[in-house]
Amino acid sequence: MKLVVFGAHSPTGHLVTATAVAAGHTVTAITGRPAEFPFSDRGVQVADADLMDADAVDWVMWGHDAVVSVIGAPPSRRPVTVHSQGVYNIVKAMVNHGLRRLVCASSAGLDAVDQPRRGRLRRRAFLPGRRAVHEDVLRMENVVRESGLDWTLVRPGRLVSRGDVTDYRLATHAAPRRFTSRADLAHALVREATGRGRVRETVYVTTGHLAATFRSAPRNCDT
Repeated sequence: MKLVVFGAHSPTGHLVTATAVAAGHTVTAITGRPAEFPFSDRGVQVADADLMDADAVDWVMWGHDAVVSVIGAPPSRRPVTVHSQGVYNIVKAMVNHGLRRLVCASSAGLDAVDQPRRGRLRRRAFLPGRRAVHEDVLRMENVVRESGLDWTLVRPGRLVSRGDVTDYRLATHAAPRRFTSRADLAHALVREATGRGRVRETVYVTTGHLAATFRSAPRNCDT
């Protein structure tokens, strides 16, 4: 399959690209820093497109089979729109080009009901720096759900660093202890985009019991 990956410059975006190419797919990696993108594989094409520019997003969409979004943004006290506006432009371009399959990385625990009490207290400690990002990710999810496309929202837990894919858990409800390795998240995103997938569902990806021993990633939403 021919995938276009938005947010390819992020750590998870690198892994999505590598995972897809290893599985025999071709990737157009969208990044604002094409000269720094660490891939020279013939299965990878690198393109520079501003997510906030609808025409630029439309231009890179042609000729693909599916879209993977791993858009991210660091905590901010200012309003954040990159997730919602970026995905709005992606959806618009997909409709224009007749693409149907959209898989987006989101975040577990966006809704209070998804978090145990201890997690809710911890989350408050990051506010207001994270509030703007969380609110925009929620807006992004709404854009996806209302798109009419064949979408899947993939919610990882707290991202941790690990080299190999584990026997991770993919479910429609959050696990009590939510750790997700970037490798597992990347594998799940590619599997959903290129396989039969869980169409029009929100799924949670959780790494196994060893996740608590992993080195935690920086606490931001830059996936």
